[in-house]
Amino acid sequence: MKKQVIGVLFGNRGFFPDHLCAGGKAAFLAALGEFPVEVVTLSEADSASGGVETTDDARRAAALLVARASEIEGLVVSLPNFGDEKSLAQAIRMSGLRVPILVHAFPDDPALMDVAHRRDSFCGKISVCNNLRQLGLPFSLTAEHTLAPGTEAFRREMEDFLAVCRVVRGLRNLRIGVAGTRPADFNTMRYSEKILERCGISVEPLDLSEVLGRAARLSGADPRVGEWAGRLSAFGSKDVPREALTRLAALGVVLNEWIAGKDLQATAVQCWSSLQENYGVVPCALMGLLSAAGLPAACEADVAGAVAMAALRLATGAPSGLVDWNNNYGGEPDHAVVFHCSNLPPAFLEEPRLGYNAIIAGTVGRDNAWGTLTGAMKPGPVTYARVSTDDVTGSVKAYVGEGEVVPKGLATFGGYGVLRVGRLNDLMRYVCREGFEHHVALGYGRVARVLQEAFETYLGWRCHVHI
Repeated sequence: MKKQVIGVLFGNRGFFPDHLCAGGKAAFLAALGEFPVEVVTLSEADSASGGVETTDDARRAAALLVARASEIEGLVVSLPNFGDEKSLAQAIRMSGLRVPILVHAFPDDPALMDVAHRRDSFCGKISVCNNLRQLGLPFSLTAEHTLAPGTEAFRREMEDFLAVCRVVRGLRNLRIGVAGTRPADFNTMRYSEKILERCGISVEPLDLSEVLGRAARLSGADPRVGEWAGRLSAFGSKDVPREALTRLAALGVVLNEWIAGKDLQATAVQCWSSLQENYGVVPCALMGLLSAAGLPAACEADVAGAVAMAALRLATGAPSGLVDWNNNYGGEPDHAVVFHCSNLPPAFLEEPRLGYNAIIAGTVGRDNAWGTLTGAMKPGPVTYARVSTDDVTGSVKAYVGEGEVVPKGLATFGGYGVLRVGRLNDLMRYVCREGFEHHVALGYGRVARVLQEAFETYLGWRCHVHI
């Protein structure tokens, strides 16, 4: 993973001993050493103990941040002592940065409460937050009001904050390609391109006829087609007709080159039924391989679903998938079957196999429905997320939560899993009453709070959390 660039401002105040700032800074930077980050901060040559205490310190710190503004993904304000809230807030305002800010305070030791050792960071944090609020600067807080660097709790806080930074930076500059249009009967896939654009998310359309035309002109002898055929064959192609495999591989070349040429970070594809009727394949497996490569691909031209997939990929650093909330699971009210045809990334599945879309084959025939990655999902904790544009209010709304894919016997087809979610019926009532779509994005790991913080605090989206 590429190193994230993080600015760190250490607060200092003159009537506290300088050794508190100097020692605190050293401890904080040492704790950051286990993370893949590059730190931008004042040195001891720039200010007393490398802290921000005066207006001149604020100017120097701001200049340092401005010089790396295009690279900095987040800021941490750390208070080894009470700190000077005014100069810290000024430094951030003068830098012009609009990135996530984490406010951190060192704890005091009850055995060291004399003048030489008492920090008062507990109190100083309140003052810093008051100043940031006055300036209209959103910020994040640690779960514990004070926190010692080097502890397990500190490690978790920094992991989450770095994930928040990735999500915010990634979504504010997200470019989504949409190939084709939504299926005519799926009004649920409607979305507002203008609302997304206002959030920094751009949509790049490509007519499906252009996709099919480009793919049809590619020969099976083309080495690019051969490369994609090889990638697909890794999942078992002995049952797949050679002609279907070649068509699928040619389509992979077209989608991949379109993504690279337009600098896209995610896609949404009109996966049925024009592709089957006019070209003779389903694109699901290709979309799973794109998602596996860190380029989330949503089916049924679900652009808003692609946004949620991108958020999960950024938060977890791993592939994300898109499924339907599809079925109940017997009489177990906190279990649901999640399913797609499937475009799930191979890492999601116990034994991914290249197959055909059993549902659409009933309409277009099996010979025109090859191209899925099928199998049961691996058990493990997951985060689910849905993003939706609300045209009535002109805003973006979302819901996030956590659950677990559990190993339950299920004799079915496609890509599927049984997802256990506490109070599932409460969640389904919320989804239905709020008019959310039937698609939900999944990512392995527990990052619901990360997504909530990114969505609500920094992107200004309304976000419901179900944990």
